[in-house]
Amino acid sequence: MKNLSTLLKKTNTTIIVHSLIWIFFLVITSVQSYTRFSTIPNEFYILNFIFIAAFYLNYMVLIPKFLLNKKIILYIIISVVIIFSIIFIIESFLKFSVRPSFIERDFHQNFRRDRTNRMNLRPPILLLLFFALSTCIKLVSEWYKSEKERTIVASQKVNSELSFLKAQLNPHFLFNTLNSIYSLANKKSDDTTVAIVTLSELMRYMIYEANEDFICLKKEIEYIKNYISLQLLRLKDSSGVKINVHGNLNYKIEPLLLISFIENAFKYGTDYKGKTDITIKIATNNDQLHLIVHNLSSLQNTLNKDSGIGLENIQNRLNLLYPNAHTLEITNTKKSFEVNLKINLKK
Repeated sequence: MKNLSTLLKKTNTTIIVHSLIWIFFLVITSVQSYTRFSTIPNEFYILNFIFIAAFYLNYMVLIPKFLLNKKIILYIIISVVIIFSIIFIIESFLKFSVRPSFIERDFHQNFRRDRTNRMNLRPPILLLLFFALSTCIKLVSEWYKSEKERTIVASQKVNSELSFLKAQLNPHFLFNTLNSIYSLANKKSDDTTVAIVTLSELMRYMIYEANEDFICLKKEIEYIKNYISLQLLRLKDSSGVKINVHGNLNYKIEPLLLISFIENAFKYGTDYKGKTDITIKIATNNDQLHLIVHNLSSLQNTLNKDSGIGLENIQNRLNLLYPNAHTLEITNTKKSFEVNLKINLKK
């Protein structure tokens, strides 16, 4: 019902617009005719009716059936036949139409065909003009409609891709976090209970708040800090983990956009001796977010095929959500792995 109502509304709007344009056209041409001939000939109404009929014949029948279906040659042939047929009808009408009220010399010389002179070219030229005008208007309207549909399809595609990426990201994050809690439980650590409570806070954020298109940057950073505190519980030595946040946090950002970089750092930022070296810097300046994540990369080259899912997803999301509004540089050496991300934010 909603689609039908929208269609009817759109159709009514189109009819009103077309009607207003034709009324304006007829008023202007009738004023010109009256100014020139001191009257409005009956032929004026008949010829304009023929021109308008030719306009909509081309607009509603010929173009949709032939030109838009790429039957260009057939369209040209049929159009030429119709145009010459209408011109013949017009000329025949003007030749044999005799109105007592229209015997003015000016009208015979300027509007109708003079029997002793050559054909009056004004009606054929007007007919061709109406045909060309209807073709241009129809093609432009179809192009606009096609572009609008393409934009809608692209938007739907982006939304579906984002939903898919989020669906992949959440289980991936949960899988890694549960591994951390399992490690604490396996060691019978007293911090296991704290870790479970922290995880519940993280899950609450992911389920109830991260479904929004945009989230406050402050909440996103709190979520990141909770994640870091959870990771610190499983580390033997957390002195190598440093986080620095400064700047105005009253911005909006896509939820769960930064966590994968930080998660990746904790997963691969510990060497074989158990030493962890991770530096996280988050700053805002002039409506721009700057994230730097640096970690050891002794295990970075041992990534299996599935271990980079979160990082790959976040790069895809950045391309979809912030096209031409972000820069991402990843530096991977034998000793370190660094992410340098800049995003233009909105308040």
